[in-house]
Amino acid sequence: MKIVVCIKQVPGVSSVKIDPETKRLIRDGIISVINPFDYYALEEALRLRELHGGTVTALSMGPQKAELALREAIALGTDSAVLLCDRRFAGSDTWATSYVLALAVEKLGDVDLVLCGRQAIDGDTAQVGPGIAAHMKDWPHAAGVSAINGFADGILSVKRMTDNGYDECLLKIPAILSVNKEINQPRVPRLKGWLRSEHVPIEIWDADQIGADTNLLGLNGSPTRVVRTAPPVSRDKKTRLFEGSEAESAAQLLHELRMISAI
Repeated sequence: MKIVVCIKQVPGVSSVKIDPETKRLIRDGIISVINPFDYYALEEALRLRELHGGTVTALSMGPQKAELALREAIALGTDSAVLLCDRRFAGSDTWATSYVLALAVEKLGDVDLVLCGRQAIDGDTAQVGPGIAAHMKDWPHAAGVSAINGFADGILSVKRMTDNGYDECLLKIPAILSVNKEINQPRVPRLKGWLRSEHVPIEIWDADQIGADTNLLGLNGSPTRVVRTAPPVSRDKKTRLFEGSEAESAAQLLHELRMISAI
């Protein structure tokens, strides 16, 4: 089984700022880490390889420093890594990003499964996994996957979370999955893995190497526009202390809740 895991390098702190002109995150001077949800995708890929054999490739789109995230993926156990790095990628929204990732998957060739984390913490859109599937045309996709129940005869059985419970889905590979954190408990890299990661070469591909249409890249190729940003409105917290016995306090609380619901 040939598995590709899409990972993203994101800011490692919550106190990030947004450029007022470009409406994009200011990443300079901010510690970057692997997107937390992507660890679950990496772990599931490694478990599938242990069960069924094959290879795992980590794939990321970003600036040169995103190589650090790929080195960590190699330390965790991926066989290889590819960085999609080109100034023409800058400013890409989720649709343009998924287009680039889909082209990279096609270039890798003979891929059976693409795994993505549920969403990135710097965007929270959960659109890249489904976007890759849209660009791959005939590949089935399942989002919110909380368990892979089995794989046999080219058919993948997965458990997908929904608002009302779970769905049991059968997907014919090649397929794409976006996984939730309920799917596993990620491992941590060991010293042996870190030492190995220093010697595994990381391929770097630009737009020309994957055959991308440059009109579909960056800001010009992104149908999404951020027109305004603003910090969330602060909420004043009010606390009331009810005095008396437990029964009296409960009665006062019930009265207050009824008054609120009647407003």
